[in-house]
Amino acid sequence: MNQQLRSEPVSFIDIGAQRRRLGTSIDEAVGRVLTHCQFVNGPEVTELEQKLAVFTGAKHVVSCASGTDALLMVLMGKGVGPGDAVLCPSFTFCATGESVALTGATPVFVDVDAATFNMDVASLKQGLVAARRAGLRAKGIIVVDLFGQSADHDAIAAVAEAEGLFVLDDAAQSFGATYKGRRLGGIGNIMATSFFPAKPFGCYGDGGAIFTDDAEFADVLRSIRVHGQGSDKYDNIRLGLTGRLDTVQAAVLLQKLTIFEDEIAARNVVAERYARGLGNVVTVPRVADGNLSVWAQYTIRLPNGNRDGFAAALKANGIPTAVYYAKSMHQQTAYRHFPVADGGLPVSEALSADVISLPMHPYLDEPTQARVIAAVRDAVAG
Repeated sequence: MNQQLRSEPVSFIDIGAQRRRLGTSIDEAVGRVLTHCQFVNGPEVTELEQKLAVFTGAKHVVSCASGTDALLMVLMGKGVGPGDAVLCPSFTFCATGESVALTGATPVFVDVDAATFNMDVASLKQGLVAARRAGLRAKGIIVVDLFGQSADHDAIAAVAEAEGLFVLDDAAQSFGATYKGRRLGGIGNIMATSFFPAKPFGCYGDGGAIFTDDAEFADVLRSIRVHGQGSDKYDNIRLGLTGRLDTVQAAVLLQKLTIFEDEIAARNVVAERYARGLGNVVTVPRVADGNLSVWAQYTIRLPNGNRDGFAAALKANGIPTAVYYAKSMHQQTAYRHFPVADGGLPVSEALSADVISLPMHPYLDEPTQARVIAAVRDAVAG
């Protein structure tokens, strides 16, 4: 490999490659919106919701302005508020717990599984103990499908049913993934996702969507996303927000949906190459039997704990890395005062101390990935 090739930077997420593949279709789709000028609730929004329903198997899809709004809208629709507890994992992006706190309810943080990075059911049960001791009414569970793989939804649903809790699936990183052969969004719970540009299925700004089989609840969500509107826009029947998806973003997503299945397959090829090339030098992520990940991130654990040195070594070779998440939610300033599951959150804390993510996207070609793998192996050996 010549020195010029070695010095060329590697893209962590290559949105530009996807843009080039789609060619003029994006420009033409946006151009149609600019022509009809229905920038809010235009026809592309309705079309996108219909096609996302077909894609996932959900009966109803309610698009919205962001993944955070998607979470918040569901919690508002469920009447979550002060005195309520919502159980959620600590090892995740802050929007998960933030949405709970914004309603006035209390997030109760639980631990995750060391192999899958997703919610640990035993810790979930201990979180319910902590919630009761704090005098809170446990009302729901937000389960996160982290880094592209679904959590153990059947086991979590069993706990929820026994306790009379709703389940909200935060699939911001896992839209398109499957659980036991079923597409997320079509497995019977409520799912929220994000269309942030860096997600496996992302637009060119902010966006999100909610998936449900409950027609009445879908109507409540549509009301909430427009200020709580009733039959008349000046008769608002509940508290709401401005949570609509822009028509331009819907137009972009419609074009991206045409290649999404192919991109999911390509992501899994990239993940398999990483597993083969790195499985004997670092701890690589494991996908549970029967699941299909969309690999929003490829996150490894290092054997020696020298994450800063490892990142510096890769950077010197033009290879970017990222840390998701250097602090779990219960370690962050705004969330330290909220309850945690009995027994603490040792796995979340360990993961925050040693995980690091490598470049991952559908357009990571084999020669470039071989360069990343070689650099990782050299950095670990050094």
